[in-house]
Amino acid sequence: MTLTKQSFHRALPHPSEVAMTDLDHTRGKQKAMQQSVTRTGMVVPKKRLTGRLVMHSMAMFGREFCYAVEAAFVTPVLLSVGLPKSLYSLVWLISPILGFVLQPVVGSASDHCTCSWGRRRPFILGLGIIMLVGMALYLNGDEMISAFINGRDKQQTWAIVVTMLGVVLFDFAADFIDGPIKAYLFDVCSHQDKEKGLHYHALFTGLGGALGYLTGAVDWGQTVLGYSLTSEFQVIFLLSALVFLICLTVHLRSIPEVPLRYNKEETKLLLEVTDPRKYSSIEEIRNGYIACTEINAAAKPKKHAATSCTETQRRMTLKSLLKTLFSMPSHYRYLCVSHLFGWMAFLSNMLFFTDFMGQVVYQGSPYAPHNSTVYLTYRRGVEVGCWGLCINAISSSVYSYLQKILLQYIGLKGLYFIGYLLFGLGTGLIGLFPNVYSTLALCSLFGVMSSTLYTVPFQLIAEYHREEEVQSLQEDEQDTDYRRGKGIDCAALTCMVQLAQIILGVGLGLLVSVAGSVVTVISASMVSLIGCCFVAFCVRYVG
Repeated sequence: MTLTKQSFHRALPHPSEVAMTDLDHTRGKQKAMQQSVTRTGMVVPKKRLTGRLVMHSMAMFGREFCYAVEAAFVTPVLLSVGLPKSLYSLVWLISPILGFVLQPVVGSASDHCTCSWGRRRPFILGLGIIMLVGMALYLNGDEMISAFINGRDKQQTWAIVVTMLGVVLFDFAADFIDGPIKAYLFDVCSHQDKEKGLHYHALFTGLGGALGYLTGAVDWGQTVLGYSLTSEFQVIFLLSALVFLICLTVHLRSIPEVPLRYNKEETKLLLEVTDPRKYSSIEEIRNGYIACTEINAAAKPKKHAATSCTETQRRMTLKSLLKTLFSMPSHYRYLCVSHLFGWMAFLSNMLFFTDFMGQVVYQGSPYAPHNSTVYLTYRRGVEVGCWGLCINAISSSVYSYLQKILLQYIGLKGLYFIGYLLFGLGTGLIGLFPNVYSTLALCSLFGVMSSTLYTVPFQLIAEYHREEEVQSLQEDEQDTDYRRGKGIDCAALTCMVQLAQIILGVGLGLLVSVAGSVVTVISASMVSLIGCCFVAFCVRYVG
């Protein structure tokens, strides 16, 4: 609901009717406002400055920077501590399984959090700390164990345990943190700013990934920091922790949250600021919101109606949470399925891309003796594959800017469809015609898919919630006791990333061992084209 100048200065047909018309108008307006807050809790914040949205996006920059560093160094670290091959699948499966099970619980908990600091930021801070702990363990676990434990066999065993724990903690928190960040954006921004914020998220995600991959390409052991510290891994941890801490601090101080308060005696009314003037009982408060603190007692709803939503939320249990997830509206469910197809296609290509470059494009072998030409050729292919991933990150940033322009012409459906289609065609061509230069050129299409997955599904979630909020204002108060929270819906969408990892971890590894790395890009192309059809015919688009 928007507070405009015209709503207070309306032309009246006859002067004698001014008092009665004003009274009726005020009562109707107060009743509508009261119902909107009591029934839906809808908050429409004011327009945010571009600088604030950029600050909010810095969390995605830091997260993706650390992700890229992990992609570059986690395999060498695991090999260096002597992790058995039989435990590789266990390392990559524990984190997505935990995330798939617990993410909806955390999303629901953030929806109902009454912390004075806000609903989302406490969870973002906690997950950020877990990310730092995980990085510290998997990059420095060997040195930590060597300092406290004697005996070669014991050191190796505990180094493997600590390193595996670090990888699991980091992946768990890095996957988890995306949901609260998106819900935080949706809570504090208007609908137009949500779209801008998601585009900035995709832009800084690409930039962070590109910088992370470039950081991994530098031989830090030959630098001043490398000579000062024990190993190259410690240099990488120092840089990654510093970048992430700065980005997380900027993000948490970007836009203040209005804390969720369950108050049975008083209802606060939050409206969009569209005019600097203050009328009647409406006054400006902190955090860029408007609060109506003086509501006519005659216009107040009954106590049980005002607190029905609160009591429902307080009674939320794990059983009711699972019921909420399984009974979600069909358009939410179809969006989750399309998101699952997208991430299955994207991850099946990205997880094995450097290996594909080394074995298929460069015709090398990772199993050959390390001093052989075949193995060195494979290593060269892996290095070139890292540059391809860097191209992917840069193209993701560029395309996130182009999305804002294309959105005006083709809409969300066109953006969603094009992202899946181009990725499917690109990976198919790479699998059929493996060539160095054509493969590197087609890596730019990976960025189109990446930017699409990070923006369009969450924009659709925002559209669905906006539509529900408008509909709830037009219905009777008794018709709606509980409205879906943004946190749980963002969490359900993010769960598809973990589910995709679980499916690929169980099935794709077997296919690779039987048919080779070429199966990864071919399967990515097939799944993406299937998802393309699903996006076109099954996903619902508002308007």
